[in-house]
Amino acid sequence: MSRYRLVPAPEQVAGLEEHCGHARVVWNLCVEQQSWWTRYRGKAPSHLERCRQLTDARAAFDWLRAGSQTVQQQALRDYDQALRNFFGGSHQRPTFRKRGQSEGFQIVGKNARVEKLNRRWSRCWIPKVGWVKFRLSRPVPDFKSYRITRDRAGRWHVAFTVVPESIPAPGTGEAVGVDRGVTVSAALSTGELLSCPGLRPAEAARLARLQRRLAKAKRGSNRRRRLKARIARLKARETDRRKNWAEETSTDLARRFDLIRVEDLRIGNMTRSARGSVDQPGRNVRQKAGLNRGILANGWGLLVQRLEQKAPGRVERVPAAYTSQRCSACGHVAAESRESQARFRCVACGHTANADVNAAVNIAAGRAVAARGGTPLGVPVNREPQQLAPPSLVGV
Repeated sequence: MSRYRLVPAPEQVAGLEEHCGHARVVWNLCVEQQSWWTRYRGKAPSHLERCRQLTDARAAFDWLRAGSQTVQQQALRDYDQALRNFFGGSHQRPTFRKRGQSEGFQIVGKNARVEKLNRRWSRCWIPKVGWVKFRLSRPVPDFKSYRITRDRAGRWHVAFTVVPESIPAPGTGEAVGVDRGVTVSAALSTGELLSCPGLRPAEAARLARLQRRLAKAKRGSNRRRRLKARIARLKARETDRRKNWAEETSTDLARRFDLIRVEDLRIGNMTRSARGSVDQPGRNVRQKAGLNRGILANGWGLLVQRLEQKAPGRVERVPAAYTSQRCSACGHVAAESRESQARFRCVACGHTANADVNAAVNIAAGRAVAARGGTPLGVPVNREPQQLAPPSLVGV
């Protein structure tokens, strides 16, 4: 999607929030209805049946009838598409939406209109709201629909649904390996060490201070609401920096290299909580929680996702097993070779290098072994032992 900052007038904000509320209500009713139907109770209503139910609901409730029928019907289509994605295996099951999170609605068909005002501003049409201005940071692509969203920081955006254009290969025949880490966000086989920007020390201290104040604030109070808004603005700033870094890094790699190799990591499994249950509590929960935050803060999944979109067919996933323990010079595999997080010294040949760069060179060559000098693996693993384990678990 191509996203732009939407700047509604104060009198238009109420109309946008009303559309978000109606779309959320329709979506949540679909989720509740779908969860009730099982194979023992019969088949869930079809999309056409839900459209008839929406017509009856609009006739029965004035507050729903006052909203846009286009927005509400599109919420039904969005849910229908989400179900198809779930049964197709590409997405998770649709869940309930919460106010303040996942806020938005989609405009399609003849209502999706855009007019350019000048070189800095354009405006889009929203039913029952009118023309709303948005910042023209780049040319608007050809579109058939657009989605209006609001993030947790209260910022409005308009995103146009377009197929992203791929970046042509440079034709040099060069391949690069990308080793993703926590201390170093991305290490390249060329020796470059890239770090994803986060909050500055002063901003991180402010965030911690606000979170402590939030813990003491009374639920439902105006003070708590203001604190949540300030925290959301700080976290939105961190998210914007991470997304911008992923965009710039993926574009640079797609333009410079013909083939990009990355580790095949199951990030969802790696960032799963280790808390456990009351009967079987987890171990090293605090260390694992810190590791999870580090992985998510470095944008591992977003970087590879954008690489695959910008360089389709030129991104390869290689098994991650023992890439940090293998010497890129002689091929010897030993856990003792990785002396620290940043230093690699082969116990066999004495080759020294940055540990992350050594792993990136192995990834660039597509090398992965089953054990000490074993045969190459063909099955991806959940984690890469030395680099991703908490300090207390290294070597276990």
